Amino acid sequence: MSILHTAPEIRYFNRVSGNTEIEKVYGDWFIKFLYCSFAGQKLGGAFTNKFFSQAYGAFQDMPMSHSKVRPFIEKFNIPIDDYEAGSRPAQDIRDSYKSFNEFFIRKFKMGKRNFISDNTKMAAFAEARYVGFDAIDDKKLYPVKGQYLKAKDLVGNEQVAKIFEGGPLMIARLCPVDYHRYHYPDNGNVLDNFRVPGAYDSVNPLAIKYKNQIFIKNERHVSILQTENFGKLAYIEVGAICVGKIVQSHRWNKPFVRGEEKGYFLFGGSTVILLGEKGAWKPSEDIMANTSKGIETYLHLGQEVATKT
Repeated sequence: MSILHTAPEIRYFNRVSGNTEIEKVYGDWFIKFLYCSFAGQKLGGAFTNKFFSQAYGAFQDMPMSHSKVRPFIEKFNIPIDDYEAGSRPAQDIRDSYKSFNEFFIRKFKMGKRNFISDNTKMAAFAEARYVGFDAIDDKKLYPVKGQYLKAKDLVGNEQVAKIFEGGPLMIARLCPVDYHRYHYPDNGNVLDNFRVPGAYDSVNPLAIKYKNQIFIKNERHVSILQTENFGKLAYIEVGAICVGKIVQSHRWNKPFVRGEEKGYFLFGGSTVILLGEKGAWKPSEDIMANTSKGIETYLHLGQEVATKT
């Protein structure tokens, strides 16, 4: 295998610990092969299509995938006591998940995460690594030396996207080791929702570096939200390699409240993108400062992620 570039370490700032940390990447060898080698680039289409991801995701539902759970918890130091047990009878919680997918979509125990209640502050809608910009324009790049991001390309509907032109943008990247349920950042109602078909490339920063149209080419589910405190939002769930399914657990025609679960990703790391109306809010200062340095900011679910302007 011929590597085109030496894959750099992925560094991010952890707001919870206050430290800059190095990410442990699940399937690191596969990502490097797919995006950093000549062979991987030639064969990439065989792995980044919907059918491969659905088939791989289906395997994670099988009882035999249960055997992967305990080694995964131990390798990545998952604080499993923060989560509810699975449906499989077991003395040790690490053995309680009947399949890898049941472990993957585990829920936090009551009280382990709290949503900020200040109406001038937006609550983090995912436990993830964030980048953020106070306005989308042709001078904003994500990642550094990456792709220009425009509302019409992200939303996939030019008419709807006009609402968000020049507005704030946040990208929350969920790694395979993370909690994979996503939530509403405020109270409100869903005005519209639709699916944008696409590919299933990895959303790992390494993949984005070498294939910089991933966020506008991947499969996406778009919801247009009317919130009480932050105006209209475009809430975009992005599929990724090995994501078997994007599940909407909240009925779109019912009102939602801050912190309520919106849905979850089955196996595979993925991303939630949030767009806002011009001048309505801006990402938290540490997120914007770290973004300007080319690094992500890791937040716990429910922490402050943006402020009303």
